[in-house]
Amino acid sequence: MAQGKQAKVLSEPQTKTALRYIFDQSRYPERDQVILLLSAKAGLRAKEIAGLTWSMITDAEGEIGTTIELPNSASKGKGGGRTIPLNKDLRQALVTYRPKAEIKPGGFVLTTERASGFSAGSIAMWFQRLYGALGFDGCSSHSGRRTFITKAAKAVAQVGGSLRDVQQLAGHASLQTTQRYVEGDSEAKRKLVNLI
Repeated sequence: MAQGKQAKVLSEPQTKTALRYIFDQSRYPERDQVILLLSAKAGLRAKEIAGLTWSMITDAEGEIGTTIELPNSASKGKGGGRTIPLNKDLRQALVTYRPKAEIKPGGFVLTTERASGFSAGSIAMWFQRLYGALGFDGCSSHSGRRTFITKAAKAVAQVGGSLRDVQQLAGHASLQTTQRYVEGDSEAKRKLVNLI
């Protein structure tokens, strides 16, 4: 992908603004918070958000678990399935949303008034409407995913991990693909050059 063509990474203030907007403007704030956080805190693609079922996020007792168990069939490619630990904010949003959700055995986590689930295209349009309403130019359904991958890449060394861990969380077949998602940091580059 050429530089400038990728979806923009969300800043922390932009993520907070989007969450506030959802709670102030949405008819379904609990559901819509989950949609945003699945993108920004779990790095899911629009297809993966749309295809998420309750069985992928619940434990043996039927409670919200501690991971997302995403099978290959719900992801991209033959090997995109993966296990993603649930971020604490995302887990809490799922716990809050669950009593308001229409739950059917094997059913989708996210539903609409008219359908038992979203399509990948309708999730992409949901993000387009949200970011358009907020004036976040250059943001799309992939912005949360890029945000997740960039933040993970910057923090992975602090927890003793490597870029390979980020690649696995993202569900990328190639480390090169993961590297293309990571946005550089001008301040970090300046500090790095001054250390040389």
